[in-house]
Amino acid sequence: MSDTSIREAIERLSAAISADPSKARAKNASASARITEGLKCEVTGPRGERAVTDMPPAMGGDATGPNPGWLLRAAMASCTATVIAMRAAKLSIVLSTLEVKVESESDNRGLLGLDERVSAGLETLRTTVRVGGSAESQSLRELVAWADAHSPVGCTVRRAPACSLEIEVV
Repeated sequence: MSDTSIREAIERLSAAISADPSKARAKNASASARITEGLKCEVTGPRGERAVTDMPPAMGGDATGPNPGWLLRAAMASCTATVIAMRAAKLSIVLSTLEVKVESESDNRGLLGLDERVSAGLETLRTTVRVGGSAESQSLRELVAWADAHSPVGCTVRRAPACSLEIEVV
């Protein structure tokens, strides 16, 4: 899709939501995971979406796919890149370079249950954006900062929404 098509789509959607704010609410597509073999999971969505995860051999997996933490980082990176591209199209900034990298560390003692004081969660997430385009350096920095503040995945990770757990024993 061209920058013009992206800009026009964003403008149409923005106008529709501005006219009727109730159109802004959406129920997001679910993701369901099931173990297929060992630690390999097949993740599916309601419209045929599919991903496979696995753990590395050191954790007992076969490394036949990325681990779930990598998918989280990938979601953050791709969501941020998408929002940057959308905002650039809206502002008529032509991007010549756009690369987003998300890195983190973790402490495997939490995942393995070796120390209950250690979280299994990822620690500090670092996002690095390489960007170039038809705007001045300051405008590109502002574009990236705006996109980072409006990236749904990034905002979700930073805000940590309420989570619930339902268990169905079969």
